[in-house]
Amino acid sequence: MTSSPGAAKPANLCLFDLDETLLPLDSDHAWGEFMVRLGWVDELAFRARNDAYYAQYLEGRLNIHDYILFATQPLRERSVQECAQAQARFMAEVIEPALRPAARALVRQHQSRGDWVALVTATNDFVTAPIAGALGIPDLIAVRLERGPGGTITGRIDGTPSYREGKVTRVLEWLGERQVRWEDFERISVYSDSVNDLPLLERATDPVATNPSPALRAIALARGWRLLKLFD
Repeated sequence: MTSSPGAAKPANLCLFDLDETLLPLDSDHAWGEFMVRLGWVDELAFRARNDAYYAQYLEGRLNIHDYILFATQPLRERSVQECAQAQARFMAEVIEPALRPAARALVRQHQSRGDWVALVTATNDFVTAPIAGALGIPDLIAVRLERGPGGTITGRIDGTPSYREGKVTRVLEWLGERQVRWEDFERISVYSDSVNDLPLLERATDPVATNPSPALRAIALARGWRLLKLFD
């Protein structure tokens, strides 16, 4: 999901985190809970590990390669068609009811100004591609799941994961494909709730601590960054 290289270069760039920023939930963790509901995993064992990985993410110490290997195991055991059907149900039953008008309006506000807008998330592209579509954001920078023959998921990550410093790397790669540099933009807005995104927030001209965690809120207040609450 990308805009075409060589497109007209706008003055401003806007980068949105997804989970707990534009969504009032963590889509990665919620997908794990949804697989429990589907009966695809052992409820107690899977939930315990899923919760543990989520805690590690919140603490900024997640080994994302280990997590992806764990989280994609149920997908690797099922056909591409089964996975697609579950993905559609997850969108209809979990994500669509959680999308808030304020989040959609914020995205549209930047788009109406002519900004380049991208969704930059540490959640994998299987989970987030439909969410980006629902938000009307054509450019998605997510953890790319490596695909094998027929689109099967291998359990490995393709390229640099868009997590912590990796978000900066992936955004720069995305811009480079469009023959644009970070310095070419007059203003760069970054919206996030998490200290995991400090490497990206610190490079913005307009960092916005959005529904911030207590740790990010403290940093934002100390640095005079804008605070934004999109939902309770």
